[in-house]
Parts: sequence; C-alpha cells; structure tokens
Amino acid sequence: MPYGGPVSTPRDRFDSATEHLDPPTAVVDLDAFDRNAADLVRRADGRPIRVASKSVRCRYLLERVLRRPGFTGVMSYALREALWLTRAWVDTDLADTDILVAYPTVDQRALRDLAADEHARRVISVVVDSVEHLDLVDAALGADHPEIRVCLELDVSWRPLLGSRKVHIGTLRSPVFSPAQASDLAAVIAARPGFRLVGLMGYEGQIAGLGDAPARNPPLGALRRWMQQGSGRELVRRRGKVVRAVQSVHPLEFVNGGGTGSIELTRRDRSVTEIAAGSGLVGPTLFDNYSRFTPSPAVLFAVPVVRRPAPGVATLLGGGYPASGPPNRARLPRPYLPEGLKLTAMEGAGEVQTPVTGPAADSLRIGDRVWFRHAKAGEVAERFAEYHVIEGGTVTRTVPTYRGEGHSFG
Repeated sequence: MPYGGPVSTPRDRFDSATEHLDPPTAVVDLDAFDRNAADLVRRADGRPIRVASKSVRCRYLLERVLRRPGFTGVMSYALREALWLTRAWVDTDLADTDILVAYPTVDQRALRDLAADEHARRVISVVVDSVEHLDLVDAALGADHPEIRVCLELDVSWRPLLGSRKVHIGTLRSPVFSPAQASDLAAVIAARPGFRLVGLMGYEGQIAGLGDAPARNPPLGALRRWMQQGSGRELVRRRGKVVRAVQSVHPLEFVNGGGTGSIELTRRDRSVTEIAAGSGLVGPTLFDNYSRFTPSPAVLFAVPVVRRPAPGVATLLGGGYPASGPPNRARLPRPYLPEGLKLTAMEGAGEVQTPVTGPAADSLRIGDRVWFRHAKAGEVAERFAEYHVIEGGTVTRTVPTYRGEGHSFG
C-alpha cells in the first residue's frame, strides 16, 4: 500500500512517505537511483557498464539496473555471493548474467559448489593474480576439476619513478604490473588444465576513488588532478601494451576497467571493453567531490531525535555507521536533512547515540527524524534488513537488502 502525500521540501517528502514507519529506517529514492543510472550510461558513452554489487547489496536494485540498456554483467565481491545470485536468477531473464568475482577467493566450499554447478561455471569468472591462486583451486578441487573461468587482475596504480615500487600511488592489489608479468601469467593459465582465461581487469582506485575537487581545499584538488592526469596517461599506454601481450597468448572475452570516478578516462582507453561502476548509482558522500559528475543521493537512512540535552543540540538514537577505509571524519555518515546540522567533534556518529548541532538543531523535537547519507554506497545495507522504496512522494514497496535475505558476504 503506498504511503505519503503532498510535500513542499525534500525533507517533507521523506518524512511524509515514511510517517507510518518507526525509525531507524532506510529508504531508496528510486527517482534519484534511476537518474544516477541514466547518468552513468551517458558518461560511459556507449561502453557497457558492469555493476559493482558491493556498492548496491540489494537484489531488487541490482535486478532493476541490469534490465536497463547500457548495463551488462555484475562485478561481485565474493564467490558465495556470485553463486547465490546465479541460483536466484536461474529461471529468470537474468539467468545468463555474466558475473565476475573481482577479488581472489580462498573459499574452498564455494569453489567446490562452483565446480559442481555446470550453469554457474558458464557464467561466473574468478580473479587470479598469481600461480598460487591456481594452486589453491587445484588443492580444493583436485587436479582433474572441471574448467574454471578466470580473469587476470592487473595492478593499475601509478609508479611515477620509472616504475619503481618505492612510490606506489593506488590500491595495493595485484602484483602483476608489467606486460611481461601479465603475459607470463597468462601463459601459465592457458597451459594449465582446468582453467580458462577469459578476461583482464584493473581498478583505477587512485582516479576512481579520489575526488578531484575536495570541498574547501583547492590545493589538494590541484594536486589530485595533477596526479590523476599523469597516472591516466601512463595507464592508457601500459594497459594497451598489457592487453596486446596477453591476447598474443590467449584471446580475451572482456577487458574491465574503471570505477564510478574514472569513467571519462576509462571510456577513452580503446583496450577496455567494459566499465565497472556501482557507487554512482547510490551517490554516497565520498562521491560529492568530483568535478566531472554529481550523483543524486539515492539511499538515505533516518534516525530519531531522543534527547534535547541543551540549546542548539539534539541527540539522536544510534546512527554510528562508519565506512571502511582510513579512519577519518570523511568516513562518518553525514546529516543531510534538515539542512544545517553537523556532528560534534567529541562524539561523532555513535553506536547508541549521535548528537548533532547547528542552526537546525533548535527546530528539532523529540521524535523528529534526521536523515543521513552514508559515506560509502553499499555498506549501509549491512545495517538494515530492508529498504523502503520511494517513488515520487510515496513508499511503493519494501525490499530486502542482502542482510535481509540472510546473507553477509564481506
């Protein structure tokens, strides 16, 4: 049954739509989600987008976006997750969805389940970046195991000192950096019984994950733009050489690159066949500081006011949902509505209470809601069993998150 009514402000819209729900509660603004999806397709400019499931963690939203033109395939973050999705979709129009498990797996039970499922083996690929990963699969399954599709991961970080490891700008992921290293590993995979090399991927974290226009810090923005331009030029040259070197050993079905923050760079790289993106669908606070795009906040959560300890202060129930990554204030959820609220330096966002201050604090009464945005896209789904979907000004359905379906793959 839809809920909600006439509204005059964004806060009124969310409050009215959820007035029948007791907070804490989480919502998806489906209009914003769809706008964000359309903008990702616009930015990709014809390159297909593989959806990063860790940034969504809700099957309803994954299925919705996969049925939109411009999106094809899932970038999963765990093999058990990929198997679950494959089984959930087996009798649907998404049955043949290609799923890339983008992080190496050492889950031996999941590997055995993959080997035993002929359909899953056709649609799931797992990332490897070393011979040790192949050895682990052989140890788990036996030397005569069915063919497992694998994707080689390339380190796409920047080493500006002529490739020296002493200066490494980017995520610490694959040890495979050079064309020679990639082709050597590709040759081992191609010659190894029980494996089929199907893809190459690389996550451009130093570009995709760092906003180039941080608020109130122009010098840092200028430094990041310089770094990203230099890294981008080097990466396009090196990745092209890597792809050619690997394809001289074995043909590839796909070359994956990108991330929400680096789509403009990735789409210009002719060696890349598809772009990974997920956070841009949700629009978390860590993606506020980019000059090339501005996603709409599509997933919010509300917590109630339970105390008024002093003038100019309202204390909320819970709300302490920090994001993963380096511990700093940027990883905390941010008060969004009503406007004019901020966390306190002493308490931040707390496990059982979160004080907020600012011009809007005195207007809050016991029982009012304060709406927050999370710092990272998918992690708020680990805190809530369900999302209430708002279309226009009403809740039209309630859908489970991964957690609500009884799964936590992190």
